[in-house]
Amino acid sequence: MDLLASWPAGMGVFFLLVLLGMPIAFALCAIGVIGTAAVIGWTPALSLLSTTFFEQGRAYNLSVLPLFLMMGNFVVQSGIARDLYDAAHAWLRHRKGGLAMATVIACGGFSSVCGSSMATAATMSKIALPSMRRFGYPDDLSTASIAAGGTLGILIPPSVILVFYGIMTQQDIGKLFLAGIIPGIIGVAGYAAAVAISVRWRGIDLATEPKLPLGDRLRALKGTAGAMILFVFVMGGIYLGVFTPTESAGMGAAGALLLTLISGKFTLRGAFATLFDTAKTTAMMFLILFGALTFTNYVNLSGMTADMQALVTVFGDNPLAVILTILAIYLVLGCVLEGLSMIMLTVPIFYPVVAAQGFDLIWFGIFVVVITEISYITPPVGMNAFVLRSVVKDVDLRTIFRGLGPFVAMDVLRVALLLAVPGIVLLLPSQM
Repeated sequence: MDLLASWPAGMGVFFLLVLLGMPIAFALCAIGVIGTAAVIGWTPALSLLSTTFFEQGRAYNLSVLPLFLMMGNFVVQSGIARDLYDAAHAWLRHRKGGLAMATVIACGGFSSVCGSSMATAATMSKIALPSMRRFGYPDDLSTASIAAGGTLGILIPPSVILVFYGIMTQQDIGKLFLAGIIPGIIGVAGYAAAVAISVRWRGIDLATEPKLPLGDRLRALKGTAGAMILFVFVMGGIYLGVFTPTESAGMGAAGALLLTLISGKFTLRGAFATLFDTAKTTAMMFLILFGALTFTNYVNLSGMTADMQALVTVFGDNPLAVILTILAIYLVLGCVLEGLSMIMLTVPIFYPVVAAQGFDLIWFGIFVVVITEISYITPPVGMNAFVLRSVVKDVDLRTIFRGLGPFVAMDVLRVALLLAVPGIVLLLPSQM
């Protein structure tokens, strides 16, 4: 056990446990407790464990998580995703690749009221893929547009991952939500451009439909009113100070329930399924969060933070060199870890280093989430690709990953833009 007092040994055992199939929450907690005990003894280590679970379990600000999850689940039940896709299709049906562009835009809109990357990808695959196949879209382009569009669910607010980041770094969740809006819109535009580039570069001959009159296109937007009102209601309330982010989660869940009732999609069976799924997902995420916080105690006591600070400043005390080193580490970790697990493992290590270099932690949160988006669509652990594979049984993973190249390139360009112009992220939060 004394071996784990050294953080390299602790990290090695942690990755070994993950590779052997231990759930990330239990691996984080086990190494956190045993490693902390190796440094300061079992009595204080167990005291820290009980304090972490008890204090965080009754923390008021954590209630935002189940409420936003409930909001997203009711939104899925209400059928809003279909309305968003139909509206985007009405405006883009006459363009080459218009259906794939409509899919990306619908994913962005759905993300604004869902908050989950994998839920967005799974929902849109059932709606958009049949239409794209009917018009002759190749499977790699169709599935890639859905998988990439789905990543926007962890950036465009309300984002569950931004909630976790805010809790771990003690940052204002409302400001994090506002900070994700403009990069999210840029992401939608970039993915739409990736579709156009793929179609032109590969010379794909796609069928189109006649352009609809302006009146018909405007009428198609009617179905998106519910999603737009819900988004403006939640984010506008935070921005204007009408309610806190935690209160906004409750208001958003109530609004999503109301939308489900108005749409006529509400059923008692569906409501119970929504509540059960929300409770199950909340329990899973709480275990991951508490495990990460327990692991953070070990990180701090073992000297890992100081050593990491020395590592990322190996090229000199240059803030840009530091952030580029962290970027490289994230890109490597994204090949072997799922996005949420990666953030839970690394943020406690890196955010003190980043803060010491003078970076704004709101900006860093968005930067990390955009990098994490890349991990959702790159092999071998591209979670959105695996979600699509589980829904679309007749498309293999190789086909899905083959079509994602241009979308990953757009993500890389977006990361470069955030580095070059950090004001893109901080514009809205600075007005709050």
